Amino acid sequence: MLNIKQEALAYDLGEDWSQKKISLLEQKDVIEDNLLKQISAVLKIPVEAFQNFNEEQAINIISNTFHDTQGLVNYNPTFNNNPIDKLIQLHEEKIVLYERMLREKEEMMQRLEKLIK
Repeated sequence: MLNIKQEALAYDLGEDWSQKKISLLEQKDVIEDNLLKQISAVLKIPVEAFQNFNEEQAINIISNTFHDTQGLVNYNPTFNNNPIDKLIQLHEEKIVLYERMLREKEEMMQRLEKLIK
């Protein structure tokens, strides 16, 4: 509903997370409260939007999150219609993921070296 990629959510949750782990999490029927709170904080969505999920209700909760006390919308998303900007953004995301992959590879190599010794 928020158009957030699994890779982006995994990155925001920290180095213990991966796209695959997010995918598996999405398939779970029950998510632990502490994990739900962490995801809620990252997505800036109330925990209630996840509990007893109902698409229409979730939209209302998410929508109400972005209203101030006077009922005026504070959230004004900007839509990027410039393909060059989108291409640059995707390239930057790719670089971040590549650097993370290199770090993970280096960590794996260190672990393998320790095992060999």
